[in-house]
Amino acid sequence: MKKIFWVGMLIVSFLILNQQISNACTNFLVTKGATIDGSTMITYAADSHTLYGELYFQPAADHPEGTMRKIYEWDTGTYLGEIPQPAHTYSVVGNMNEFQLAIGETTFGGRSELASQSGAIMDYGSLIYVTLQRAKTAREAIQVMTDLVTEFGYYSSGESFSIADPEEVWILELIGKGEGEKGAVWVAQRIPDGFISGHANQARITTFPLNDSKNCVYSKDVISFAREKGWYTGTNRDFSFSDVYAPVDFGGARFCDARVWAGFNKVSNGMENYTEYVKGNIEHDGENNFPSNRIPLWIKPDKQLSVQDVMGMMRDHFEGTELDMTQDIGAGPYQLPYRWRGLTWEVDSVEYCNERAISTQQTGFSFVAQSRSWLPDPIGGILWFGVDDAYSTCYAPMYCGITEIPECFKVGNGDLLTYSGTSAFWAFSAVANFAYLRYSDMIQDIQIIQKELEDKFVAYVPMIDKAAEELYNNKSKKQARKFITQYSVNEANNMTKRWQKLGQYLLVKYTDGNIKREKDGEFVRTETGMPASPIFAGYPEWWYEIIVKATGEHFKVSGNSH
Repeated sequence: MKKIFWVGMLIVSFLILNQQISNACTNFLVTKGATIDGSTMITYAADSHTLYGELYFQPAADHPEGTMRKIYEWDTGTYLGEIPQPAHTYSVVGNMNEFQLAIGETTFGGRSELASQSGAIMDYGSLIYVTLQRAKTAREAIQVMTDLVTEFGYYSSGESFSIADPEEVWILELIGKGEGEKGAVWVAQRIPDGFISGHANQARITTFPLNDSKNCVYSKDVISFAREKGWYTGTNRDFSFSDVYAPVDFGGARFCDARVWAGFNKVSNGMENYTEYVKGNIEHDGENNFPSNRIPLWIKPDKQLSVQDVMGMMRDHFEGTELDMTQDIGAGPYQLPYRWRGLTWEVDSVEYCNERAISTQQTGFSFVAQSRSWLPDPIGGILWFGVDDAYSTCYAPMYCGITEIPECFKVGNGDLLTYSGTSAFWAFSAVANFAYLRYSDMIQDIQIIQKELEDKFVAYVPMIDKAAEELYNNKSKKQARKFITQYSVNEANNMTKRWQKLGQYLLVKYTDGNIKREKDGEFVRTETGMPASPIFAGYPEWWYEIIVKATGEHFKVSGNSH
């Protein structure tokens, strides 16, 4: 009976946590005035234990009248139906199209009774990739996305979308209407220039302006629908989208909003004021009893950000905060900032949790999408793309106007159950998984190569921009796109080869728990050519103290130890 009880508890726990674990992603949104060069940026970490890191590509195409597009759910591949194609669709590289429009997402779930809609065709993933083929600007994307769910129904649960073009950055939050209804209720807000925002699997829009269409648009029934359901009785002015459709709880604060807080904390002072909230200590007050200590939807960073600053926001394990994953006993002797799933666990019927950081082991791919208004669209947009764990990945510049995908990122070059020697995902996964064995040492070696490559990419991009723009304006747009394609393809494939070489180096250096000695970039040999005696690094003193405290005299040496 006891075994049956615990099996049942595990099943219930899985059902409750599956939504958070399988779709736990992180986005940041950065406006023109918040960047050094005046570009806009959004980030996305696609985190799923069953997602393989590859770069999707859809070439531009013309479609005869009556052409239909089949829709398959992005997460599962389930066939949902079909929708008419427009006369022309745009080229899309990953999550960015040829007009520098970029879209990311995180799933917040929300009210469970709204998660199912029979006959719906548009899931959140298809909504992104279909829209990128049809829209040129962020505002147009919002219109396309909301029109699609109105006409064809919304198949997924609640979703937050990051949407950016070279001028504007928007957050759109949308949730279906449940069974017996069609479509969704939604609200979208433009992030004020000079500010940054973020979302991570918790709905973030609370109250919003009702008469400012330049900065906020929403479905006509977003408030009335909630009233009909009996979920809200206050004034329209005080209506909070998140608190009505996706109320924040301990998990929403600790597992989700904490990641937004961590990213903000890397670029802005004052985030310590929200520490209690992200630890799950939610305060309520006011007539509607909504949380009063939530982190704001947007903040102003202390300085304007570079693309590498934004990459840095995606590399975080709460270092330097109360939630620092390198500092508790779970990190082990080598400060490993990862905890294998599940997200929560029990001891003596008391529930505990692991932290959920921005950087996590189950990332399929992540990116920083950068849109630059001063360049022709195919050249101005760069999808800085990386696979596997964001902390140890390397972001390669994929121009949005490329016409070919690098071999290392191609769809079909391996999958999560099939190894490929030319796949970037497997090269980066191999390095990361080996590093997990002795993280505090190996991550330093990884970061040297990571910085070397990314510094080179950032330094070369202005020269590539200039040459491509010259071709685009004075010779041939086709030649310009061929040029940036060759650059992106070569850099990504060469990066993958360099990472494979890094993996070989780490294997040699750290074999068998020892550390090979090095001098001037070479492993040290004796005068006779033999390997020098390695460093027997052992464990840190504090770890030995914990062992003694836990085991008493079990390992104590007595008498003659020789």
